[in-house]
Amino acid sequence: MFWIALAAMLSPLISSMTGKKLPDVVILLVLGIIIGPHALGLADTSNGVSLLKDLGLGILFLIAGYEVNASALKTRQGGFAAGTWLVSFALGLVVGGVVTGWAEGIDEMAVFAIALTSTALGTILPMVRNNGKTGTRLGDAILIHGAIGEVLPIFAMALLLSRHNTLISVLILLGFMLVAFITAVVPHRAFEHIPGLRRTMAANASATTQTMLRLAMLILVTLMMAAAVFELDVVLGAFAAGIILRSLTPHGAFEPFSKRLDVLGFSFLIPLFFVCSGMGIKVSVLAEEPLVLIGIVFALLTVRGLPVVLCEIFFNTHSGLESTHERVQLGLYAAAGLPILVAVTNVALHNALISEKAASLLVAGGALTILIFPLQATAIHRIFGSTVKEPQVSSTKEKINRKKSERTKTVRTVTSTIPVVKPSKATEKTN
Repeated sequence: MFWIALAAMLSPLISSMTGKKLPDVVILLVLGIIIGPHALGLADTSNGVSLLKDLGLGILFLIAGYEVNASALKTRQGGFAAGTWLVSFALGLVVGGVVTGWAEGIDEMAVFAIALTSTALGTILPMVRNNGKTGTRLGDAILIHGAIGEVLPIFAMALLLSRHNTLISVLILLGFMLVAFITAVVPHRAFEHIPGLRRTMAANASATTQTMLRLAMLILVTLMMAAAVFELDVVLGAFAAGIILRSLTPHGAFEPFSKRLDVLGFSFLIPLFFVCSGMGIKVSVLAEEPLVLIGIVFALLTVRGLPVVLCEIFFNTHSGLESTHERVQLGLYAAAGLPILVAVTNVALHNALISEKAASLLVAGGALTILIFPLQATAIHRIFGSTVKEPQVSSTKEKINRKKSERTKTVRTVTSTIPVVKPSKATEKTN
């Protein structure tokens, strides 16, 4: 734990020294490799560390689910994003078939298809914020494609990588969805029918009791437990917990509570997850197969990023992206995948679907996409600039001031239309 905590502390400092050109996540993975059992051997995932790693993974996907606006996924843009992912998944199956020589079952091919079609929404969101894309058309498109790139791979994992047949897997998934529905309904009903509960929760949200964060952890642990009981990956439970938690957040409290979730997760547990993930990467494998590693990065870009760019070019997705360089940036962000890639390789290793060598190469390839693709997107933006004026997101204070200004203008306009009656000479003499 000491070496993990030290790595978590050093990572943002090293990232700042590079001008944040090296993302924090990539440095955490590299430090995990260095202190892990395949290098210096200073740390491993025994003695309860693996449990903390799962909890860090859960909070990462809780935050990702919390950022997802379910109503945005129901729009035409969300429909095109889902269709694009299905095309990417089909391409991923072809790649999986080529890699396995078409000799293995659908499970082995599905591992590669899911790994190549995921988007690291929870990981790239801080980068999107730092680059000033939040609230822009490009930022909204990244959020929608990122949400689809996490939701659909998670469901694919539950259906295709289960130990049961497809029918049983569907029934298990429906059973989990029922538990998730009950988990969502109970707090809503409690807030409606128990007098003073909502007020008490709000009053103690900023106190040492931190009621809302405790509620978040309760929902997270409940659905992760349910996923484990149903023999599903805990990622599904964590993501569902984030969506439910968003529905419970009072209007106007989204941003403050989102910052608290970031503090809860990114202070230690999420860095611990990435450091432990780095511990599982074998450096010797990467040195032996550098061309395979480059091929995985190229496959992620081709399978996931290229269909996104082509869909934006040839179809009216209602994203509002009119320039080619913005569409390319969207494709690069969409192709950056790591957390689900780590999760799917863990499941595949547990079910003996892939080798440790393949898992190390896939995770390392995902780490490279997090390092390379956002940097390329930023470079493209700096070179070409923005040819489309992006709608700026105004703060609440700015909106109030704008309304006051409009009212003042209205009053002045009305006042200026009132005729001014000059006093008569008799009146002036009287005065």
